[in-house]
Amino acid sequence: MPEGPEIRRAADNVERALINRTVEDVYFAFPHLEDYEDLLKGAIVIRVDTKGKAMLIRFDNGYTIYSHNQLYGKWYIRNLYHYPKTNRQLRLALHNEKKSALLYSASDIEVLRDGEVPSHPFISKVGPDLLSEEVSVNELAERMKDKRFRKRKWSILLLDQGFIAGIGNYLRSEIMFVARTHPSLRPVDCTEDQLDKAAHAVMNLVQQSYETGGITNDPDLAQKMKDQGVNRSHYRHWVFNRGGASCFICGSEIEKTVAASRRLYYCPVCQRIE
Repeated sequence: MPEGPEIRRAADNVERALINRTVEDVYFAFPHLEDYEDLLKGAIVIRVDTKGKAMLIRFDNGYTIYSHNQLYGKWYIRNLYHYPKTNRQLRLALHNEKKSALLYSASDIEVLRDGEVPSHPFISKVGPDLLSEEVSVNELAERMKDKRFRKRKWSILLLDQGFIAGIGNYLRSEIMFVARTHPSLRPVDCTEDQLDKAAHAVMNLVQQSYETGGITNDPDLAQKMKDQGVNRSHYRHWVFNRGGASCFICGSEIEKTVAASRRLYYCPVCQRIE
């Protein structure tokens, strides 16, 4: 499943294609949404927001298209009416005088009045989106001490979209590694300094992943390995998907385990419990 940085990058592409342009044609694959086609024709896209793994396309007529890619959804931006060759099913199409924004395979699509967006079942429960909302490191550290979150293991908490929006499986392992936090620990077990490191790790890695297209390893090290011809899968992350390989910091063997029914990777030395 794409994580927050991937959805924000997709939103950027959709926004570049549609913003400040009049929608000339609209297509919804689902019958219950067909009545909205005429409503949105002639409207102007004013911005594209994200809330974790959800995308919100805002129109000047007071309506918003909500979509969630789930496992298989994918956006394509094409010149007007130039559809990609794919076996995926087209679910939503927005066309202006130059571009077509096409959403394939996703099934979670709704049209909402702007005032209905905050109370949407997903939006109302999800935590802050670090790529679309202003959140400080201090605010994030304080959130970690909230009674809703402080006694939950990091390995579980970081996947909770109600804690922070958009963090998924690869970011979970990477954040804990950069913060030097063992997966079995909880925020309540951590010192103020450790919480500060965790908050910085979350902020920095989400932003870095967004800027680099998913690279969470040290950028200089990643570039050096790339220049040496190393496969991207071997230099992309610090620990994720590197079970049995050597830690880039200490040389210890990266361990793989399972938490919340999903694979998790960590360095037993760099992330040891002190």
